[in-house]
Amino acid sequence: MSGAPARNVRALRPEGPRDREHELWLVGVSHHTTPVEIRERLAIPEEDLASAARGLLADAPSVVEALVLSTCNRVEILAVARRGGDAGDAIVRFLARERAVAPATLAVHRYQRRGKDALHHLFRVASSLDSMMVGEPQILGQLKEQYRIAAEAGTAGRLLRRCLERSFRVAKRVRTETGIAGKAVSVSSAAVDLAKRIFDDLRDKTAMVIGAGKMSELAARHLQSHGIASVIVTNRSFDRAVELARAFGGTPVPFERFPQYLHLADVVLGSVTSTGYILGASQLHDVLRARRRRPMFFIDLGMPRNFDPGINDIENVYLYNIDDLSRVADEHRAERGREAVRAEEIVDEETERFWRAMSGQDLTPTIVALRGKLDGIRRVELERALAALRRLEPDERRALEAMTSAIVNKILHVPLSVLKEIAQGEDGEAAAEIASIVHRLFALDSASAADVTDEAPPAASTPRAEAGDDGEG
Repeated sequence: MSGAPARNVRALRPEGPRDREHELWLVGVSHHTTPVEIRERLAIPEEDLASAARGLLADAPSVVEALVLSTCNRVEILAVARRGGDAGDAIVRFLARERAVAPATLAVHRYQRRGKDALHHLFRVASSLDSMMVGEPQILGQLKEQYRIAAEAGTAGRLLRRCLERSFRVAKRVRTETGIAGKAVSVSSAAVDLAKRIFDDLRDKTAMVIGAGKMSELAARHLQSHGIASVIVTNRSFDRAVELARAFGGTPVPFERFPQYLHLADVVLGSVTSTGYILGASQLHDVLRARRRRPMFFIDLGMPRNFDPGINDIENVYLYNIDDLSRVADEHRAERGREAVRAEEIVDEETERFWRAMSGQDLTPTIVALRGKLDGIRRVELERALAALRRLEPDERRALEAMTSAIVNKILHVPLSVLKEIAQGEDGEAAAEIASIVHRLFALDSASAADVTDEAPPAASTPRAEAGDDGEG
């Protein structure tokens, strides 16, 4: 077995991160390991991602493929490198020099993965299990977009393509089979979640945003992403109200006149600094009369509070303050945590399955190719015999078909059983060597084996990240 030339092994099975020349590496920093003041120094603007990846390939000869992932919460380099060197150190040196950060500083905070561990980390990142807000959808869109950039720059080749595209499928499976993204876990998104419980459909509803700070903007963005029909914005600084209203295609109104517009609002969001309540229960009676008692939902994000708690006692009026929303978000985080356990199991399973296929330990392609080769020979010879035996009755033809199939099955029974037994073992290199010998002995088609090992990959898509919980930025 050990005498088989390595080049034949590579030619007869799909290359992977555990082929004889290359392995997968991942080096990075994230919110788990690194303070924001260092992450922001290491962050690479999107327009520089391609040149950074090309620079790494030029700077580190052992690295043959590279992708840079840079978000608010992480900077990671996924690479394929030749065996025999320490690609991790080369990547650290390059990143430190590229971003003008002391190598010693980066070395303290960076993490490093290789082989199966790098693949597992990639699958967790794509599935949003490594995110600050577990289950957020933005990271998958960012990963797809930055993969597209690397592919177009020519720095992501065949091995990274297979790993990245499989990570997208793993992430899809996690979202399909678990509820990891099913509940809102930020205060602003919890507010929208509650609004949707009160109003089945937001598409014909109007929101009034009182205050134009970051929290108001984020909540308004969540409302708009869930289909709110129109937005009214008011703020003590009218210029800021105009600016925020323009961002949402909304209507700005002067702060001193906002009560006159309340009857138009189904959802009212307050987030201004005030020494007293800006809206009391007595003011709402006329508003509800003008609305013909249609429900109103108030979200009080102010500190001190903006709305008199007594308005919650009015029929068809619902008021939630920031503590209420935080409790809802905490409940949802706990539920996401339970779903994340199942998601981790899926990632572990997918990592093991894909790694076995990539390392050659998965002998399914070889088994399929071997059965296909022998059955193809049987069919050709059977057709040739039937052409000479034209006077056979249909029953006789079927008997010949069954007999030849039985012969092939009996011939294959022991070899296939042995191959399946080998596939259950732990030695991926031995399995790859066996696969090589079987392919050589029977002249199996390597292309068909590769097709079985990997599903046909989808085109790299870059969907716009869903508006939802705060993501990787």
